Amino acid sequence: MTDPRIPASLLVVDDSATKRYLLVSWLSRAGFTVYEAETGGEALERLVDLEVDLVVLDVKLPDMNGFEVCEKIKTDARYGVLPVIHVSAHAVDVVDRAQGLNRGADAYLVEPIEPDELIATVQAVLRYYRARQRAELLAQRMVKLAEATLAINSAPTLPALLVAAAEGAWEIFGGPVAVVAETSEGESLAATVVEGSTPATVRRWAVPGPPVTVGSLVRSDEPSDWDVLDWPDGETVVAVATARLRVDRPPVYVAVPGRSQTPGFPVLRQLSQAVGAAVEAQRSYDDEHRVAVTLQRSLLQSRLPEVPGLDMGVLYEPAGAQTEVGGDFYELTVVGDQLLVAIGDVAGHSLHAATVMAEIRHAVRAYAIEGHSPGAVLELVNRFMRAVLPTESATLCLLTLDPATGRIRMASAGHLPPLVHVDGEVRFLEPKGALLGIAAPRRAEVEYVLPPGGTLILYTDGLIERRDADIDEGLVALATSAATVEPNLNAFCRRLHTQLTGPGDQADDIAVVAVRRTP
Repeated sequence: MTDPRIPASLLVVDDSATKRYLLVSWLSRAGFTVYEAETGGEALERLVDLEVDLVVLDVKLPDMNGFEVCEKIKTDARYGVLPVIHVSAHAVDVVDRAQGLNRGADAYLVEPIEPDELIATVQAVLRYYRARQRAELLAQRMVKLAEATLAINSAPTLPALLVAAAEGAWEIFGGPVAVVAETSEGESLAATVVEGSTPATVRRWAVPGPPVTVGSLVRSDEPSDWDVLDWPDGETVVAVATARLRVDRPPVYVAVPGRSQTPGFPVLRQLSQAVGAAVEAQRSYDDEHRVAVTLQRSLLQSRLPEVPGLDMGVLYEPAGAQTEVGGDFYELTVVGDQLLVAIGDVAGHSLHAATVMAEIRHAVRAYAIEGHSPGAVLELVNRFMRAVLPTESATLCLLTLDPATGRIRMASAGHLPPLVHVDGEVRFLEPKGALLGIAAPRRAEVEYVLPPGGTLILYTDGLIERRDADIDEGLVALATSAATVEPNLNAFCRRLHTQLTGPGDQADDIAVVAVRRTP
């Protein structure tokens, strides 16, 4: 029998009013919706506008024979893939039947035809075509599911993941979609798509009712339970796939119109499982990143000294695309009557790089407190690294600043040149020296006097280096951005970061230090 949930519509094409009446009567009594056409041309015109599942086609027609009509139906994309059953009282021999089947017909009935035979043939052909349509639809949806899964797993953040899932679900099912999941902080977010031409939107929304058990399932909910979006008129059921990987983790939900689902199709459930696995990975990533950043910040200086005659500002931003901690650091410490300023970068991104950073920072402070000059401190730290950390390398810029006179003594071990802003003009200082961790001559010191109102800016390479640009371009951009210095140096450092890094995840850690002599 035909599937009662999908009423079939038929087009009967015959130029004989009496025969057409009989065919229409038999098929109508069997529960089919039946349309009529008298000629082949009329049939082809009606098929463009009608939603028809099958054509019952007489072979002998006044304008063209049924074989030609069948070929046009089978080869013209406007009609889709429609089954055709030939009926004939004249073309009844083997040659005629063979020609009809060879030119595209799915069945061939010779008159006189019994009503039961006609109805059984129609039902058999429809069963085959519907099975074929389900298989083709499943194949198409599985391809789109694979594409959506790739996009979901490529998303860098949970909101982006939900957007990819919602847009992928719309491509698969072709209707309104809602995808809901919780962040690692417990905030419930819903990504929705109403029309495929519009991007998905994300907002706070929680699924009503108790959470589901561990596992995955597909259930039917009322549209009113999912008022996060407006469902189409007449939609009475929302199909909701849930996936919960662990009892200590909240579930994820994917909701689509109920009419988009075909019995036995696993696509919606598989999509929810893919979303659940990706959300779990994203939560773990977010947890690791938060712990890593907390650890790295704990290794950095938590409070700046207060020095009369000097204003200070700092900024540290971890790499957005890294779960590991990095090796960027800064130090501002009062040693005697001078301010010790250091900024450095240990090679690599890992917990090990962070521990090396901490050791170098503490070594710099210890040697500086002993009274060594910046160049001597770099020499001692280099010996320390070659003895204790022989496989490591780092860059470091170190200076002492006398607040009373503005006198600076500076030495650099392969670090980027500091920038000075004085009276609206900027220039780079050029201390030179090999990076730490290699055998090299002692790093030379340079001296400079920072006038009242002048600002000294130190930074790590994450602020100016880009994969698609030369470093000189980054230095020029930094000089341009630093042409104006805000009264609040923390705000100044934040603006440099915003202007020079732009939107999106940064590829490297960034540290910035600004020191200004007050007028």
